[in-house]
Amino acid sequence: QVQLVESGGGLVQAGDSLRLSCAASGRTFSTYTMGWFRQAPGKEREFVAAISRYGGSTDYAGSVKGRFTISRDNAKNTVYLQMSSLKPEDTANYYCAARFNSGDSDYVSRIINRYDYWGQGTQVTVSS
Repeated sequence: QVQLVESGGGLVQAGDSLRLSCAASGRTFSTYTMGWFRQAPGKEREFVAAISRYGGSTDYAGSVKGRFTISRDNAKNTVYLQMSSLKPEDTANYYCAARFNSGDSDYVSRIINRYDYWGQGTQVTVSS
């Protein structure tokens, strides 16, 4: 199993940048595909970005592509989400998720149900 703790959220203005971190503990971090999802009030949780076990593959939602960057440091058991040019519509609770994957090192997924473990979330609020 793995435990996930997000940090780095906060209140920012439109156009600002913010970096979220997700620290993992437990099983070997490099055996997990990692993802970021977000959920705004009254909306369903949605995919934001995903990264493969060693960072060789990434995937982004169209709404954040070119503005957000996902990365990971397996030595620090941490995955990051660098967010730039933030917009009010990026306001949401951001969740880190992990999927155990001992096989395909390039595997990434946008599907919520494919992820086995979730953090508690960190709130990002972007004011206009």
